[in-house]
Amino acid sequence: MEAKTKKLWTQHVHLMRHQAPPPTPQVAMNAWTVGLAGGLIEGAPIRLAAEMSRVVDDGDNLHVLPIVTRGPTENVNSLLYLRGIDAAIINADVLDEYKSQVPDIQRRLAYVLNLFPSELHVFVRPEIRSLNDLTGKKVNFNTQGTAAAYSGPLIFSRLGLDVQQTFIPHQVALEQMRKGEMAAVVFVTSKPVDAFVRRHWDPGFKFLAVPYESRLEDYYLPASLDANDYPALIKQGERVATIAVPTALVAFNWPANTNRFERVARFIDHLFSRIDELQAPGFDPKWKSINLAARVPGLARFPAAQAWLDAHARATQASQ
Repeated sequence: MEAKTKKLWTQHVHLMRHQAPPPTPQVAMNAWTVGLAGGLIEGAPIRLAAEMSRVVDDGDNLHVLPIVTRGPTENVNSLLYLRGIDAAIINADVLDEYKSQVPDIQRRLAYVLNLFPSELHVFVRPEIRSLNDLTGKKVNFNTQGTAAAYSGPLIFSRLGLDVQQTFIPHQVALEQMRKGEMAAVVFVTSKPVDAFVRRHWDPGFKFLAVPYESRLEDYYLPASLDANDYPALIKQGERVATIAVPTALVAFNWPANTNRFERVARFIDHLFSRIDELQAPGFDPKWKSINLAARVPGLARFPAAQAWLDAHARATQASQ
Protein backbone atom coordinates (compact mmCIF):
# COMPACT_ATOMS: atom_id res chain seq x y z
CA MET A 1 0.00 0.00 0.00
CA GLU A 2 2.81 2.34 0.97
CA ALA A 3 4.64 1.57 -2.32
CA LYS A 4 1.47 2.26 -4.31
CA THR A 5 0.95 5.60 -2.57
CA LYS A 6 4.55 6.55 -3.18
CA LYS A 7 4.17 5.64 -6.87
CA LEU A 8 1.04 7.76 -7.23
CA TRP A 9 2.74 10.68 -5.52
CA THR A 10 5.76 10.36 -7.81
CA GLN A 11 3.44 10.37 -10.86
CA HIS A 12 1.63 13.45 -9.52
CA VAL A 13 4.90 15.34 -8.99
CA HIS A 14 6.10 14.32 -12.46
CA LEU A 15 2.82 15.51 -14.01
CA MET A 16 2.97 18.85 -12.17
CA ARG A 17 6.51 19.43 -13.42
CA HIS A 18 5.45 18.90 -17.03
CA GLN A 19 2.17 20.81 -16.98
CA ALA A 20 2.17 24.07 -18.90
CA PRO A 21 2.29 27.10 -16.66
CA PRO A 22 -0.89 29.19 -16.51
CA PRO A 23 -1.09 31.68 -19.37
CA THR A 24 0.31 35.12 -18.76
CA PRO A 25 -2.11 38.06 -18.80
CA GLN A 26 -0.73 38.99 -22.23
CA VAL A 27 -1.50 35.55 -23.67
CA ALA A 28 -4.93 35.34 -22.02
CA MET A 29 -5.95 38.79 -23.24
CA ASN A 30 -4.89 38.17 -26.83
CA ALA A 31 -6.33 34.65 -27.10
CA TRP A 32 -9.92 35.83 -27.54
CA THR A 33 -9.55 39.43 -28.72
CA VAL A 34 -11.08 40.35 -32.07
CA GLY A 35 -9.84 43.47 -33.84
CA LEU A 36 -12.73 45.27 -35.56
CA ALA A 37 -11.90 48.06 -38.04
CA GLY A 38 -14.74 50.57 -37.69
CA GLY A 39 -14.38 53.89 -39.44
CA LEU A 40 -14.01 57.62 -38.98
CA ILE A 41 -14.53 58.88 -35.44
CA GLU A 42 -17.58 60.92 -36.49
CA GLY A 43 -19.26 58.22 -38.58
CA ALA A 44 -22.00 55.66 -37.94
CA PRO A 45 -19.78 52.57 -38.53
CA ILE A 46 -17.45 53.23 -35.58
CA ARG A 47 -20.50 53.86 -33.39
CA LEU A 48 -21.97 50.51 -34.39
CA ALA A 49 -18.59 48.83 -33.81
CA ALA A 50 -18.44 50.29 -30.30
CA GLU A 51 -21.97 49.11 -29.54
CA MET A 52 -21.18 45.60 -30.77
CA SER A 53 -18.10 45.55 -28.56
CA ARG A 54 -20.12 46.55 -25.53
CA VAL A 55 -22.81 43.90 -26.03
CA VAL A 56 -20.61 40.91 -26.89
CA ASP A 57 -18.00 41.53 -24.18
CA ASP A 58 -17.37 38.37 -22.18
CA GLY A 59 -14.30 39.09 -20.09
CA ASP A 60 -11.35 36.85 -20.97
CA ASN A 61 -13.67 34.75 -23.17
CA LEU A 62 -14.23 37.50 -25.75
CA HIS A 63 -13.02 41.05 -26.16
CA VAL A 64 -13.86 42.99 -29.32
CA LEU A 65 -11.59 45.96 -29.90
CA PRO A 66 -13.24 48.63 -32.14
CA ILE A 67 -10.61 50.59 -34.06
CA VAL A 68 -10.93 54.08 -35.55
CA THR A 69 -9.78 53.99 -39.19
CA ARG A 70 -9.83 56.13 -42.33
CA GLY A 71 -13.34 54.92 -43.12
CA PRO A 72 -15.31 51.96 -44.54
CA THR A 73 -14.00 52.56 -48.05
CA GLU A 74 -10.44 51.86 -46.85
CA ASN A 75 -11.18 49.17 -44.29
CA VAL A 76 -10.53 46.38 -46.78
CA ASN A 77 -6.87 47.41 -46.63
CA SER A 78 -6.96 47.07 -42.85
CA LEU A 79 -8.55 43.64 -43.07
CA LEU A 80 -6.08 42.36 -45.66
CA TYR A 81 -2.84 43.85 -44.39
CA LEU A 82 -3.08 45.27 -40.87
CA ARG A 83 -1.98 42.97 -38.05
CA GLY A 84 -4.61 42.12 -35.46
CA ILE A 85 -7.64 42.94 -37.61
CA ASP A 86 -10.14 40.09 -37.90
CA ALA A 87 -13.27 41.94 -39.02
CA ALA A 88 -14.23 45.27 -40.54
CA ILE A 89 -17.17 47.41 -41.55
CA ILE A 90 -17.06 48.16 -45.27
CA ASN A 91 -19.18 49.50 -48.10
CA ALA A 92 -19.81 46.50 -50.35
CA ASP A 93 -18.90 48.18 -53.63
CA VAL A 94 -15.37 48.95 -52.44
CA LEU A 95 -14.56 45.39 -53.52
CA ASP A 96 -14.70 46.60 -57.12
CA GLU A 97 -11.46 48.51 -56.55
CA TYR A 98 -9.64 45.37 -55.41
CA LYS A 99 -10.51 43.09 -58.32
CA SER A 100 -7.31 43.93 -60.18
CA GLN A 101 -5.06 44.21 -57.09
CA VAL A 102 -6.36 41.10 -55.29
CA PRO A 103 -8.05 38.81 -57.86
CA ASP A 104 -9.26 36.39 -55.18
CA ILE A 105 -10.66 39.15 -52.94
CA GLN A 106 -14.12 37.57 -52.86
CA ARG A 107 -12.65 34.37 -51.44
CA ARG A 108 -10.42 36.10 -48.90
CA LEU A 109 -13.30 37.99 -47.31
CA ALA A 110 -16.71 36.78 -46.16
CA TYR A 111 -19.63 38.74 -44.79
CA VAL A 112 -21.07 38.33 -41.33
CA LEU A 113 -23.95 40.78 -41.39
CA ASN A 114 -25.62 43.30 -43.67
CA LEU A 115 -25.66 46.21 -41.22
CA PHE A 116 -27.62 48.90 -43.01
CA PRO A 117 -28.20 50.33 -46.48
CA SER A 118 -26.70 53.64 -47.56
CA GLU A 119 -29.16 55.02 -50.08
CA LEU A 120 -28.02 56.94 -53.15
CA HIS A 121 -29.51 60.46 -53.15
CA VAL A 122 -29.13 62.40 -56.41
CA PHE A 123 -30.43 65.86 -55.55
CA VAL A 124 -30.74 68.28 -58.47
CA ARG A 125 -31.76 71.79 -59.49
CA PRO A 126 -35.20 72.46 -61.07
CA GLU A 127 -33.94 72.52 -64.68
CA ILE A 128 -32.48 68.99 -64.37
CA ARG A 129 -35.15 66.45 -65.28
CA SER A 130 -33.20 63.23 -65.81
CA LEU A 131 -29.83 61.65 -65.12
CA ASN A 132 -28.78 62.32 -68.72
CA ASP A 133 -29.33 66.05 -68.17
CA LEU A 134 -26.35 65.98 -65.79
CA THR A 135 -23.90 65.12 -68.58
CA GLY A 136 -21.13 67.71 -68.68
CA LYS A 137 -22.45 69.57 -65.62
CA LYS A 138 -20.95 70.03 -62.16
CA VAL A 139 -21.92 67.34 -59.68
CA ASN A 140 -20.54 67.21 -56.15
CA PHE A 141 -19.62 63.94 -54.44
CA ASN A 142 -18.61 65.29 -51.02
CA THR A 143 -15.05 65.23 -49.71
CA GLN A 144 -12.53 62.49 -50.49
CA GLY A 145 -12.73 59.54 -48.12
CA THR A 146 -16.52 59.63 -47.77
CA ALA A 147 -18.90 57.02 -49.13
CA ALA A 148 -20.28 59.47 -51.69
CA ALA A 149 -16.80 60.28 -52.99
CA TYR A 150 -16.13 56.60 -53.67
CA SER A 151 -19.50 55.09 -54.56
CA GLY A 152 -20.95 58.09 -56.39
CA PRO A 153 -18.39 58.29 -59.23
CA LEU A 154 -18.35 54.49 -59.51
CA ILE A 155 -22.13 54.35 -59.94
CA PHE A 156 -22.13 57.26 -62.40
CA SER A 157 -19.41 55.53 -64.42
CA ARG A 158 -21.42 52.32 -64.57
CA LEU A 159 -24.44 54.28 -65.78
CA GLY A 160 -22.36 56.00 -68.46
CA LEU A 161 -22.79 59.49 -66.96
CA ASP A 162 -19.88 61.81 -67.76
CA VAL A 163 -20.10 64.78 -65.39
CA GLN A 164 -17.76 67.41 -63.95
CA GLN A 165 -16.92 65.80 -60.62
CA THR A 166 -16.24 68.01 -57.61
CA PHE A 167 -15.25 66.91 -54.11
CA ILE A 168 -16.05 69.73 -51.71
CA PRO A 169 -18.07 69.65 -48.47
CA HIS A 170 -21.73 69.12 -49.24
CA GLN A 171 -22.86 72.15 -47.25
CA VAL A 172 -20.77 74.35 -49.57
CA ALA A 173 -22.04 72.56 -52.68
CA LEU A 174 -25.67 72.93 -51.59
CA GLU A 175 -25.25 76.70 -51.37
CA GLN A 176 -23.70 76.66 -54.85
CA MET A 177 -26.75 74.73 -56.06
CA ARG A 178 -29.05 77.47 -54.79
CA LYS A 179 -27.06 80.01 -56.85
CA GLY A 180 -27.06 77.84 -59.97
CA GLU A 181 -23.33 77.12 -59.79
CA MET A 182 -23.78 73.38 -59.16
CA ALA A 183 -26.23 71.08 -60.96
CA ALA A 184 -26.46 68.31 -58.37
CA VAL A 185 -25.12 66.83 -55.17
CA VAL A 186 -24.80 63.10 -54.54
CA PHE A 187 -25.20 61.68 -51.06
CA VAL A 188 -24.57 58.02 -50.20
CA THR A 189 -25.83 57.62 -46.67
CA SER A 190 -28.74 56.26 -44.64
CA LYS A 191 -31.98 58.16 -45.05
CA PRO A 192 -33.25 60.59 -43.94
CA VAL A 193 -30.55 63.21 -44.48
CA ASP A 194 -30.87 66.30 -42.28
CA ALA A 195 -29.93 68.67 -45.12
CA PHE A 196 -33.12 67.70 -46.95
CA VAL A 197 -35.39 67.52 -43.91
CA ARG A 198 -34.53 70.66 -42.00
CA ARG A 199 -33.75 73.09 -44.81
CA HIS A 200 -36.30 74.84 -47.04
CA TRP A 201 -35.91 74.19 -50.75
CA ASP A 202 -37.49 76.21 -53.54
CA PRO A 203 -40.01 74.48 -55.83
CA GLY A 204 -38.39 72.28 -58.44
CA PHE A 205 -35.44 71.04 -56.37
CA LYS A 206 -35.83 67.29 -56.28
CA PHE A 207 -34.37 63.79 -56.15
CA LEU A 208 -33.81 61.95 -59.42
CA ALA A 209 -34.84 58.34 -59.86
CA VAL A 210 -32.00 55.83 -60.31
CA PRO A 211 -33.47 52.58 -61.67
CA TYR A 212 -32.05 49.29 -60.45
CA GLU A 213 -30.63 47.43 -63.46
CA SER A 214 -28.22 44.68 -64.44
CA ARG A 215 -25.19 47.01 -64.41
CA LEU A 216 -25.74 47.51 -60.67
CA GLU A 217 -26.69 44.03 -59.49
CA ASP A 218 -23.25 42.86 -58.36
CA TYR A 219 -22.89 45.14 -55.33
CA TYR A 220 -26.09 47.15 -54.96
CA LEU A 221 -29.67 46.59 -53.83
CA PRO A 222 -32.92 48.28 -54.92
CA ALA A 223 -34.20 51.03 -52.63
CA SER A 224 -36.53 54.03 -52.64
CA LEU A 225 -37.15 57.44 -51.11
CA ASP A 226 -40.67 58.57 -50.18
CA ALA A 227 -42.69 61.21 -48.35
CA ASN A 228 -42.04 59.59 -44.99
CA ASP A 229 -38.35 60.29 -45.54
CA TYR A 230 -38.64 63.75 -47.12
CA PRO A 231 -42.16 65.19 -46.74
CA ALA A 232 -41.18 68.62 -48.09
CA LEU A 233 -39.63 67.21 -51.28
CA ILE A 234 -41.69 64.12 -52.16
CA LYS A 235 -45.48 64.11 -52.40
CA GLN A 236 -47.49 61.71 -50.28
CA GLY A 237 -47.93 58.42 -52.10
CA GLU A 238 -45.00 58.99 -54.47
CA ARG A 239 -41.76 57.03 -54.42
CA VAL A 240 -38.40 57.83 -55.98
CA ALA A 241 -36.60 54.66 -57.05
CA THR A 242 -32.92 54.50 -56.19
CA ILE A 243 -30.25 52.02 -55.15
CA ALA A 244 -28.49 51.32 -51.88
CA VAL A 245 -24.91 50.42 -51.05
CA PRO A 246 -24.89 47.76 -48.30
CA THR A 247 -22.72 48.68 -45.35
CA ALA A 248 -21.58 45.29 -44.12
CA LEU A 249 -19.71 43.62 -41.29
CA VAL A 250 -17.15 41.36 -42.96
CA ALA A 251 -14.38 39.10 -41.71
CA PHE A 252 -11.18 37.72 -43.10
CA ASN A 253 -11.98 34.22 -44.31
CA TRP A 254 -9.64 32.44 -41.88
CA PRO A 255 -9.16 28.68 -42.39
CA ALA A 256 -11.40 26.53 -40.21
CA ASN A 257 -9.94 25.09 -36.99
CA THR A 258 -7.51 27.99 -36.56
CA ASN A 259 -7.48 30.30 -33.58
CA ARG A 260 -8.38 33.32 -35.71
CA PHE A 261 -11.37 31.46 -37.18
CA GLU A 262 -12.50 30.42 -33.71
CA ARG A 263 -12.27 34.01 -32.47
CA VAL A 264 -14.52 35.25 -35.24
CA ALA A 265 -16.89 32.32 -34.75
CA ARG A 266 -17.25 33.13 -31.05
CA PHE A 267 -17.79 36.80 -31.89
CA ILE A 268 -20.56 35.84 -34.34
CA ASP A 269 -22.24 33.55 -31.80
CA HIS A 270 -22.26 36.26 -29.15
CA LEU A 271 -23.39 38.95 -31.60
CA PHE A 272 -26.22 36.96 -33.18
CA SER A 273 -27.39 35.59 -29.82
CA ARG A 274 -27.55 39.09 -28.33
CA ILE A 275 -28.92 41.03 -31.28
CA ASP A 276 -32.09 41.77 -29.30
CA GLU A 277 -30.00 43.72 -26.78
CA LEU A 278 -28.72 45.95 -29.59
CA GLN A 279 -32.29 46.54 -30.75
CA ALA A 280 -33.31 47.87 -27.34
CA PRO A 281 -33.49 51.59 -26.45
CA GLY A 282 -30.13 53.24 -25.93
CA PHE A 283 -28.49 51.84 -29.07
CA ASP A 284 -28.38 53.14 -32.62
CA PRO A 285 -31.87 52.87 -34.22
CA LYS A 286 -30.32 51.12 -37.25
CA TRP A 287 -30.13 47.90 -35.23
CA LYS A 288 -33.94 47.64 -35.20
CA SER A 289 -34.09 47.14 -38.97
CA ILE A 290 -31.28 44.58 -39.19
CA ASN A 291 -32.17 41.16 -40.57
CA LEU A 292 -29.58 38.53 -39.65
CA ALA A 293 -30.37 36.57 -42.81
CA ALA A 294 -30.02 39.52 -45.23
CA ARG A 295 -27.41 38.92 -47.91
CA VAL A 296 -24.54 41.09 -49.12
CA PRO A 297 -24.13 41.05 -52.92
CA GLY A 298 -20.70 40.00 -54.14
CA LEU A 299 -19.62 37.98 -51.08
CA ALA A 300 -20.24 34.58 -49.48
CA ARG A 301 -21.33 34.42 -45.86
CA PHE A 302 -18.73 33.55 -43.21
CA PRO A 303 -19.16 29.80 -42.51
CA ALA A 304 -19.77 30.22 -38.78
CA ALA A 305 -22.49 32.80 -39.46
CA GLN A 306 -24.22 30.48 -41.91
CA ALA A 307 -23.92 27.58 -39.46
CA TRP A 308 -25.52 29.71 -36.71
CA LEU A 309 -28.44 30.66 -38.96
CA ASP A 310 -28.94 27.07 -40.11
CA ALA A 311 -28.90 25.72 -36.55
CA HIS A 312 -31.41 28.28 -35.31
CA ALA A 313 -33.66 27.73 -38.31
CA ARG A 314 -33.75 24.02 -37.48
CA ALA A 315 -34.44 24.79 -33.82
CA THR A 316 -37.31 27.08 -34.79
CA GLN A 317 -38.82 24.47 -37.09
CA ALA A 318 -38.50 21.79 -34.40
CA SER A 319 -40.36 23.96 -31.85
CA GLN A 320 -43.29 24.62 -34.18
